[in-house]
Amino acid sequence: MSTSVLTERQREELHKAILDYLNASGFAESFQSLRNETKNQGFTPGPREKSAGLLEKKWSSVIRQQKKIMELENKVSALQEELSNAPVRKVTSSVDWIPRPPERWTLTGHRSPITRVAFHPVFTLIASASEDTTIRISDYETGEYERTLKGHTKAVQDLAFDTKGNFLVSCSNDLSIKIWDLQQDYKCVKTLFGHDHSVSSVAFLPSGDMIASASRDKTIKLWEVSTGYCTKTIMGHLEWVRFIQPSQDGRFLVSCSSDQTARVWDVSSGECKIEFRGHDNVVECAAFAPIVSYPYIKELIGIDPKVGAKEQPTPGQYTATGSRDKVIKLWDSTGQCIHTLIGHDNWVRGLVFHPSGKFILSASDDKTIKIWDLKSGRCMKTLEAHQHFVTCIAFNNISPVVATGSVDQTVKLWQCR
Repeated sequence: MSTSVLTERQREELHKAILDYLNASGFAESFQSLRNETKNQGFTPGPREKSAGLLEKKWSSVIRQQKKIMELENKVSALQEELSNAPVRKVTSSVDWIPRPPERWTLTGHRSPITRVAFHPVFTLIASASEDTTIRISDYETGEYERTLKGHTKAVQDLAFDTKGNFLVSCSNDLSIKIWDLQQDYKCVKTLFGHDHSVSSVAFLPSGDMIASASRDKTIKLWEVSTGYCTKTIMGHLEWVRFIQPSQDGRFLVSCSSDQTARVWDVSSGECKIEFRGHDNVVECAAFAPIVSYPYIKELIGIDPKVGAKEQPTPGQYTATGSRDKVIKLWDSTGQCIHTLIGHDNWVRGLVFHPSGKFILSASDDKTIKIWDLKSGRCMKTLEAHQHFVTCIAFNNISPVVATGSVDQTVKLWQCR
């Protein structure tokens, strides 16, 4: 006898199901013969028996299953064909990662618009300044609030960490600049006075021993961190100086103003080296292009990157500015506008270069952030970032995270991938 895959009990059930079918179909001789052969003389078919109609049920269910399998097989082959014809997304190298929606965290707690965001250079901390007179420190990895720094009596306009991350500097409409010591539990260790109007921007020079500030009093001041003394006052702008940023080597400062110009200053002498004229409205933000971006800017303006490749590139050769005229302009070191990036529908409020040097990110009152490809000068991505004007943007240099702040009183953290 051939070995069966069925167990004793399954065989018994199958025999009874066949007997029931033979009986119901009127095959009396076959029924008797099978009953004798399977030693089921005591089996009497009937509607109450478990085997009643079982063979037909099983048979029709097998047919149903086969039809279902065929349908699924057809679906699978159609999907495989669709997949093989689908466009392949290039695997981007992690250095080219850009912020993608949705935001990873939304930080709330400020009671007025956010004016500036800054990442700590070492720890997973972010500082946000607001018109509510406070500074909030949060952890950008967990999204958790850490503390609030109070001391300013009017809107805080700007803040910045030093390169080591030991100090935080802030400035306010209360005419003061404050230095907070992180190693002394964020104690305010110095308050600097000297500007005659709201202090709109502040930054540590890369050396960490000097602070630069810009004010509505039309001046830029340089301060010694150790003593708190103002060592230099730079004049030249005809209106409110909105923003300043030092170059990578700390030799130059770029400033922008309500006088519709941006200027580059020599830190040691205080003299104006370059003046950028071309915007039709207040210039809100400016940024020196990092050296890594030079090859992409050269490609954009049609200069062969090999030309002058032997010369050592120096910081401050190219600058980007954003204005209330809704455009971003790129400038060379002669003061020439070499390219204009057009796409925002409202004031451009913040600019930051991507660490790879390939892209520039902008924040605008049109509630978006845009990512621009420097090689082509085209906007490659727009993120609907906030419910209200986006006032500021920062790119973290130790982790692929971008932060934005808004008039909607929130700070959003965007993961880059």
